Order: sequence, then C-alpha cells, then structure tokens
Amino acid sequence: MAEKQEEPSNAQNGEPDNAEEGEGKKKKKVKREDLPPFEIVTGERLPAIFFKFQFRNVEYSSGRNKTFLCYVIETQGKESVTSRGYLEDEHAAAHAEIAFFNTILPKCESSLRYNVTWYVSSSPCVTCADRITETLRKNKNLRLTIMVGRLFMWEEPEMQAALKKMKSAGCKLRIMKPQDFEYVWQNFVEQEEGEEAKAFVPWEDIQENFQYYEEKLAEILH
Repeated sequence: MAEKQEEPSNAQNGEPDNAEEGEGKKKKKVKREDLPPFEIVTGERLPAIFFKFQFRNVEYSSGRNKTFLCYVIETQGKESVTSRGYLEDEHAAAHAEIAFFNTILPKCESSLRYNVTWYVSSSPCVTCADRITETLRKNKNLRLTIMVGRLFMWEEPEMQAALKKMKSAGCKLRIMKPQDFEYVWQNFVEQEEGEEAKAFVPWEDIQENFQYYEEKLAEILH
C-alpha cells in the first residue's frame, strides 16, 4: 500500500497559499449566504491538479477533505438522453452525494428509466449512504453504480452497515480500477488550452491500492 501522503498545499485543495488571501477568504465567510449552496460544473472539466490529488487512491487520505463527484446520467424514454458533469462540495450545505439528488436529479419521472454512474473520490459517509439507500428504495426506475477511488472510514461498523444497506437497495458499489481513473481523466478533467489531450499517467501503486480496497469492500459486502 502507499505510504501516508504529505499534507497538500492550499493550491491543491483549491485554496489560496498566502495568508493575505486566506484572510480574505475568512472575511467572505461572513457573507456565506452570497455563495452558491454548492458548486456545480456542467459541460466543463475539473482542474487536473484537483483530480491528481483528490482522486488518488492512497490508504491515508490526509488533507483530502472534499468530495469530487463526476456523474453520467442516461435517461431512457421515447428518446435516450445522456448528460454529464461534476460536483464538489465546497460551500456545500450538503455533501456532493446529497447535492446531486437535491438538484441534479431531484425527481425521477415514473415513465422514464435512469441509469446513473458516479465516479467519486471516496465512498459516501453514513448520512450520504442512508440518503442513497432511501432514494433507491423510493425510485425503482433508478439504477445507480458508484465507482469510488477510496473507501471512507471503512473500518467503522456503522459505515460498513450503511454500505451493506446501499447494496441491499440495489446500489452497485465498485472500486475504481486504473482504467476507470483513465476514463475520468479523459472525460472529466480539463486539458491545457491549445494543447493536445495528455495521456493519463498512472501513479505509483495505483494497481496495488485498487486491489487493497477491492478486497476490503468484498469483505464488507459479502
């Protein structure tokens, strides 16, 4: 497994590095109601630096205190429609998973079928897992597959129970393989303007870490 990572710079977390900007950010919090309740980027791609840090499937997720959720929605009716985008839960009144159901897909029309795939930096917390379970049980025409880079607090009994409930509700929970990280890189990560798309470069231990988390998930969901 990968060793514990160093704390990221503020820039890697999308935060200013210098103290002056940090103070400005603190002042802005006073007017938090002026900020969007969550950040939605549709039709655009997340910065490469965020992907390389936040999606990295390390064992110790030090400093990775945001959730990045890339989604693909296939809506099947008289015509099939596919939409995609990503959420991150900065300025969020709710985590990215709950924000998805509150805004991106607030209602499932009974006459349609929805196949949804998430590519998420880490698995959901207990609260988000419960919301996923509830939503799937209420909407039998919704199919949800969640591909995660890491498992969040997987050793906690309450977390394990929440993941099992998700499975029983029909959620397909999977660990992202190297090929899945490459898919996210190609479809959800922005490239430098005017340059050809850069190939995905796997980090050290990406395959070993995938196998580690895959084994842990299998033990939880057996």
